[in-house]
Order: sequence, then structure tokens, then C-alpha cells
Amino acid sequence: MPGLAECQSLLRLLIARGDPKAIPLAKGAIDQFLSTAPVSARGRGLRVLQRDALDQHDVAVGVQRSFAETVDAYIERKLAEA
Repeated sequence: MPGLAECQSLLRLLIARGDPKAIPLAKGAIDQFLSTAPVSARGRGLRVLQRDALDQHDVAVGVQRSFAETVDAYIERKLAEA
């Protein structure tokens, strides 16, 4: 899928840092993935990203956990829009 690996890598980095100021960057990465991925692959790609964010959430603490929850919620909204 176009851009999935790049988006996933960036989201992992951002979650690890847990900086709330980077939330727009995470949302932008997800939006960019959606704009470049074929329509038929968007839902599957979002679920891959969501599963990865939830996996990080399970091992994160504090601000990293909160950031992962924010990413998950944004992906969930995007899935609902699809």
C-alpha cells in the first residue's frame, strides 16, 4: 500500500515521543496515507495503523499512552467516515 510503511513509522516515532504538540503531524500523516492509498485499500491500511497504535498503547505509559489513544480515536473516526 502506498505510504503505509512511512505513515506507520512516523506514527511509531510520534507515539514514542508522546509530544501532544505533534498530534497534528500524526493526523496529517494519516490523512496523507488516505489521500495516496487506493480506495479499496484504505480501510485495511487504517486497521493496520490502528492495530499498531494499540500495540504501542499496551506497552506505553503516561503521555505516550495518551498519544496512542488519540491516534486510535482519530483512526476510528476515519474508519467510520469510510
